[in-house]
Formats: sequence, structure tokens, C-alpha cells
Amino acid sequence: MFIASQKKKENIAEYILYMWQIEDLVRTCHFDMDLIRKQIISRFRLEEEKEKQLTEWYESIVDMMTTERIRDKGHLQMVRNTLDEADQVHKALLYSMRHPDYTSSYYKVLPLIAELRAKEQNADANDMEVCLNFLYGILLLRLQKKEISQQTLESQQQVARFMALLSKKYKLYKEERLELGLD
Repeated sequence: MFIASQKKKENIAEYILYMWQIEDLVRTCHFDMDLIRKQIISRFRLEEEKEKQLTEWYESIVDMMTTERIRDKGHLQMVRNTLDEADQVHKALLYSMRHPDYTSSYYKVLPLIAELRAKEQNADANDMEVCLNFLYGILLLRLQKKEISQQTLESQQQVARFMALLSKKYKLYKEERLELGLD
């Protein structure tokens, strides 16, 4: 909760990746709050009030995942909404003539996005989702201590730079310090 809140303010791509990881952690704990308390919450070593807040947050995640029927796979609606909003900002930046740095960055990474999209099992995934799925896949490989090819690591750097730029522009937009130029 504390980390998610900070990431949502600072870096939207990291927020989405973090929330996907939280969803997977809840699944790994089989939606069992006792196990979540033991395996996750206890590691933070928080004072009582903050621990209570974090526990309530995890309980709400468990409830939402159950209600939204995504116990086995899928993402929370609130996370999908955030991803959709990031994609809308992405599209607005592309169609605006005011952000050539963003457009240039996008066209540099576009061939890679097209290649990743061809490998996606979800044909409806937008550009942001394709990029984030790729970055999350690498995170999972690292957690499993699996070998990652040099080419994949170079691709990761490209995608990460692009997502960092989007996150920066998104933050400025949310702070009302960036005009998208669509008016």
C-alpha cells in the first residue's frame, strides 16, 4: 500500500508492474490472509497502526480479486484502468505535435513493440501493455534466477527507457504541468 501509493505518484509503469507482482503474491499465498500476514506483511516490521493499514489493504486486494474473478489470472480493474489511462496519454502524446522527443522515442522502440506483439498471446494488448508484459516477464525470469540473453537485455533497456519517458510525461500530465495539445 505504501509502496504502491508512492509508485503511482512517481512512476506509473513501476506502479503497474508492482501491482501485477502484488496480484501474483496474493495468488501464491492462495488468498489466505494468515499466510499473507506471515509471508509478506510481517517482513515490513511496521508499527501497529501501519501494519493494520497494510493488512486492510491486502484484504481489499484479496476481496477485489475474488469479486472480479481473477483468482487464477488477470489483473484488477483499477490496475487495468490505470494502464488504459497511461495508454491514452501515450496516444495523446503521439498525436500531439508538441512532444517530438516522445514521438522520436516511440518510433525507435516501435519495431521491438511489433516483434513483442507478435509473440503476445493477447492480440488486443495495447502498446503499453505489450511493453509492460515484456518487462514483467523479465522480472519473473530474474526472480527465478533464469538466464536472460544479451539481446533480451538490450531490448529490455530500450523498452525501459521508453516506459521511463512515458512515466515522466504521465506524471507531468497528472500534475497539470504538461499540455497534451489536443484542445
